[in-house]
Amino acid sequence: MTLGDALPKEIDRVRNEVMPAYKEIGPPGNFALMLMEQSLDAATKAMTESDVIKMIHAYNDLKGYHT
Repeated sequence: MTLGDALPKEIDRVRNEVMPAYKEIGPPGNFALMLMEQSLDAATKAMTESDVIKMIHAYNDLKGYHT
């Protein structure tokens, strides 16, 4: 799988699996949600700019989020 395939899948995983779990927690999960939003923004920007180095960093960052 290429980075161009893997990064969008990680974005979807964080957005559709991880974030909902933190939303269920309520206020204690808000800080983590804010960090996830920033990570998702950075990943999207890296893809838009086709910046491979930033895409690698964004991918690794998103892989760090777990439910």
